[in-house]
Amino acid sequence: MAVKMRLARAGTKKRPYYHIVIADAAAPRDGKFIDVVGAFNPMLKKDDANRVKLDTEKAAAWLKKGAQATDRVLRFLDKAGLAKREARNNPQKALPGKKRLEREKAAAAAAAAAANG
Repeated sequence: MAVKMRLARAGTKKRPYYHIVIADAAAPRDGKFIDVVGAFNPMLKKDDANRVKLDTEKAAAWLKKGAQATDRVLRFLDKAGLAKREARNNPQKALPGKKRLEREKAAAAAAAAAANG
């Protein structure tokens, strides 16, 4: 059984609040879970101490048992000093898409034809 440490939504409409839970990887996001190790309130300011509440002892125990954290939870664990999150680097992210490159190439060709003719 693969075990994940992930977020489960608990807030009302337009007022998100998440529990940091340990759940089977096949369980639905807000479904059955094994244990609650913390909470995350994205409505609070980023520098607020109550934005992320984490039971570090429980979280460390579950990591030792082999629980895999999702990317967002891994950010919280990294900030708490429990796990190391590698910074991601995608140099292709900012480049324009294939269709836009084709449109720009066609526009440049049309401009060159208009200048020559």
